[in-house]
Amino acid sequence: MHSALANSPQYTTSPERSAVVRLSLTDFRSYGSLRLDCDIRPAVLTGPNGAGKTNLLEAISFLLPGRGLRRARLTDVTRSNAGDVRPGELRWAIAATLDTATGPTEIGTGFEATGEGEDGGRRVSRMNDAPARSQAALGEVFAAVWLVPEMDRLFMEGASARRRFLDRLVAAFDAAHTTRLNEYEQAMRERTRLLRDDKAGFRNADSGWVSALEKRMAESGVALAAARRAFVHRLAAACELGVGPFPAAGVSLVGDAEQWLDNRSALEAEDLFRDALAASRAADREAGRALVGPHRSDIEVVHLQKSRPAAGCSTGEQKALLISIVLAHARLVSLDRGAAPLLLMDEIAAHLDSDRRAALFDEICAVGAQAWMTGTDRELFEAFGDRAQFFRVDNATVRGV
Repeated sequence: MHSALANSPQYTTSPERSAVVRLSLTDFRSYGSLRLDCDIRPAVLTGPNGAGKTNLLEAISFLLPGRGLRRARLTDVTRSNAGDVRPGELRWAIAATLDTATGPTEIGTGFEATGEGEDGGRRVSRMNDAPARSQAALGEVFAAVWLVPEMDRLFMEGASARRRFLDRLVAAFDAAHTTRLNEYEQAMRERTRLLRDDKAGFRNADSGWVSALEKRMAESGVALAAARRAFVHRLAAACELGVGPFPAAGVSLVGDAEQWLDNRSALEAEDLFRDALAASRAADREAGRALVGPHRSDIEVVHLQKSRPAAGCSTGEQKALLISIVLAHARLVSLDRGAAPLLLMDEIAAHLDSDRRAALFDEICAVGAQAWMTGTDRELFEAFGDRAQFFRVDNATVRGV
């Protein structure tokens, strides 16, 4: 634990954490080269719009599986005036040193040029100076969840955005979740491709290839649904408590696969799912996608004090519910994994009143999370006091203040 915090009660009672204590970027977004050294406290990044604050949060999010908090293509995050690279070289790179319970851990990821494929390269990851066995392995070292302004309408949008949010929460709780999700989606894409292939004759209901893919979808899909279901059960209990001025939230999971698991074994649910896929081949081929499965599940959120669905709440209430869920999740992960997750919060304080800002900062410190927070006005973060570290970002340069 950082010596400056040794006598702080908010930190001495906290669990261990995985905190970023060094972040290095090369040709990522607006940063040609950056090395930022910091400690384990929450990090506040302030500066004008367009200075590069969100790019730093996105870089940290790219250390986990997926496309980061902006869901960008790998080619889109390469610095616009970066030079040409040869096959085998990195177009962009992100590296971090984590302070963990077992000591410093070095992790990194980047986009390696190969001259092949749609993007002309591939994603590579490293851990402690050796290739990571998979990108998902980085999720075993640390967890992170983010809130960005685009998520303020999460409860008003389609189910796909809420599923992505849910799966990030589950993956922070259970690192194996990303592997389950990838296995299911890969099998589903292959099945859709085969069903669309007129020449191969896959309209035949007895097609062995399609049947094999449906078996894979049933096995991985039920495992995926079971992991979501078990997690949401625990998350719902944590969310019912609320946090100070943030409302208590009711959270539930809805979907075919989840419903099958309510009163059947996993093997029985797999059989039901496999039969449903076989019966839906013609409709799925016509639609160009699978019409049944956990890729269509959703979460329902209710403002418990008002007994009102989140979609029917005001914009401010929806944001408060979202923050309440993320804080409950951070407490849950801290208890289960023994390490608080990183919280990446872009422009989080701008539309919160002073009471909610203070409550948010207090809870971040109490749960022991290293939060990376951005804003244009430093005064909005003054309630942190010396519990946080402050950085000024101007034109892709960062300095401590």
